[in-house]
Amino acid sequence: MRIDHDNATLPACARRPGARELPATVRTLPELLSWRAALTPSRPAYAEYDAAADDWRETSWREASDAVHLHLRALSALGVGERGRIGILLPNGYATICIDLATLAGGWVPVPMHALDNPASIAYILGDTGAEVLFVETAAQWAGIQASGLAAPSLRTVIVRRGDVTQPDDGQRPRLLAFEAWLRMADADAATQAAAPKATDLAAIVYTSGTTGRPKGVMLTHANVMSNVRACLARFEAREDDRFLSFLPLSHTFERTAGYYLPMAAGACVAYARSVDRLPDDLRRVRPTILVSVPRVYEKAQARIDAALARSLAARLAFRCAVAAGWRRHLRQLGAPGACQWSQPVDDLCTRLLDARVGRPLRDQFGGRLRVAVSGGAALAPAIARNFIGLGVEIVQGYGMTETSPVVTANAPGDNDPSTVGRPLCGIELRIGEQRELQVRGPGVMRGYWNRPEDSERAFTDGWLRTGDQAEIVDGRLRILGRIKDIIVTATGEKIAPLDVEQALMADPLFEQACVFGEGRPFIGCVLQLEASRWTTLARALDLDPDATGSLDASEALRAVEARMKAATSSLPRHGQPRRAILALDPWTTANGLLTPTLKLKRRNIEARFAAQIAALYGR
Repeated sequence: MRIDHDNATLPACARRPGARELPATVRTLPELLSWRAALTPSRPAYAEYDAAADDWRETSWREASDAVHLHLRALSALGVGERGRIGILLPNGYATICIDLATLAGGWVPVPMHALDNPASIAYILGDTGAEVLFVETAAQWAGIQASGLAAPSLRTVIVRRGDVTQPDDGQRPRLLAFEAWLRMADADAATQAAAPKATDLAAIVYTSGTTGRPKGVMLTHANVMSNVRACLARFEAREDDRFLSFLPLSHTFERTAGYYLPMAAGACVAYARSVDRLPDDLRRVRPTILVSVPRVYEKAQARIDAALARSLAARLAFRCAVAAGWRRHLRQLGAPGACQWSQPVDDLCTRLLDARVGRPLRDQFGGRLRVAVSGGAALAPAIARNFIGLGVEIVQGYGMTETSPVVTANAPGDNDPSTVGRPLCGIELRIGEQRELQVRGPGVMRGYWNRPEDSERAFTDGWLRTGDQAEIVDGRLRILGRIKDIIVTATGEKIAPLDVEQALMADPLFEQACVFGEGRPFIGCVLQLEASRWTTLARALDLDPDATGSLDASEALRAVEARMKAATSSLPRHGQPRRAILALDPWTTANGLLTPTLKLKRRNIEARFAAQIAALYGR
């Protein structure tokens, strides 16, 4: 079946054979926790690094449930209003989970925020939601929010997770409380004043990390989230003996559903990484069986492989042979048309001879036990997916939005076509509308945007959510073509999807990040963030000082980079190949506003950062 014309629809999918179902009585997230704690009370639920033991300390589901009730009593002591909003500005960890679940159990609404977001954005969200309570990591963090010009008259209490609180209790609002002092407010003998939530109540207000303008608060109900959890459980086999490693921000719906609620439904243990910087070591020590990640982690692993292969022709030949054999095996298992059958004995022999040298080192980077590596939040380069799958790391891609709780489609082990983002989850309908826009309908679709009725109305057409993404549906699978707003139209009328160009560029290990531009311009250009060690090697080969700022603008460097740029994009149409480049070394991060929490480019921010150089580029 091929459907790619306007107004085509794709109905809801079938369930995975043998998929487990949650009881019908589990309709809200607090009910999910209660059910899980009663079902497997002694099994590990969460694991967090203990510096004294230099290991991860586990907490059982019974212990987690008891801790949530303690936090619930402490929240109740604050007198939060019915369905009141509670801001959570904390890094991933067990304490954050307890606060979030206690908020939900009390019928209040968590407002998760990214711990690295800028203070002005946090202040806006607090004021927009009318949050009554805010959890922060440090008093300094709170001071930064205040200094940004906070206007949040509803905020009554700020609870500081770490460090001393020196503010006197002088009746000023909001009052500041140390975390342990707040927990001591829990009265074990008093009944909580909160009302348990209904399925139709809000389970979160999650603010989108938009590239421009004010973020919008997506209203997700318990019914929205639970429908997505059930659908994910029907698509993926997650078990009680699985171990997740969590590092994506819990402020993002992708991690909340796939790395927080789904493990709860499956009874799996979630270990919390110490930091993104220490992720490679945490992967080897925690040895997860399921990893929920964004493409950047797999790109980094591929970069380490490329660096090792660059030193040996024999290693490169072995790598290519092993990947090719593994990929043919994958195509046979998938039942892909034209899959090579006669090569199976040769492929098996190749795998036996080369796996210890090629496949195992890659798997060991992820701890050696990985069953499923989920990639979402952004597109994964096809070459990386092919390499990982060929070497025995099953990367499955999916597609979703905050507004859909979030997963819409996904591949799965045994049904994995990495050139697509998979089939729709159970209960989700897709159609292609005008301008090839993907539209979605299903139980996971949001109630709307908080305090934004006009934006909420514009987000829908005839009851279908407008995603803003161009897509096609091929043989029941979804392929994303790009954001409608991101499509570049040059001065000559040519249309270019920047993501395709950027993925092609980043196949060259010199290019750490790439951002393509050229709207209304005579040709395509790009900003390239260079990998530091490779830039040093290139600069010295060109007799340039790699540490001198001017070296990035030297004609020799630009010619060399533009030659590599041309080679990397040679398979693209000529009008889609960048002709000029701007070179940079400073990393693009969430902290400096150039990446979203899921490490996607904030294109307009990047173009604003390099505006003068872009103007000069077209004047060359």
